[in-house]
Amino acid sequence: MKSILLVCSAGMSTSLLVTKMEKAALEKQLDITILAVAEAEASHHYDQTNIVLLGPQVRFLKSKIEKQLAGKNIPVQVIDSIDYGTMNGEAVLTKALQIMA
Repeated sequence: MKSILLVCSAGMSTSLLVTKMEKAALEKQLDITILAVAEAEASHHYDQTNIVLLGPQVRFLKSKIEKQLAGKNIPVQVIDSIDYGTMNGEAVLTKALQIMA
């Protein structure tokens, strides 16, 4: 099973996006886990994830998280601002799956 970790400043703004992504995954019949957390909690979930997606508001954390994940082969990507702003869960899921492929 694949796992996607979304990170934002408090974990709240990504919760709606997770719901939309889960709906898209269900429609595609994908066995995938999607979790949203605050940046302070993110490191507790690294061992159970295949990709880390950052909310646009925390894009400045990308290099820090990449260093934390060095050698683990877990990509870190900033969510597209338009997809995030429109809560386009299908687009975010599709891009994450492409990166993980």
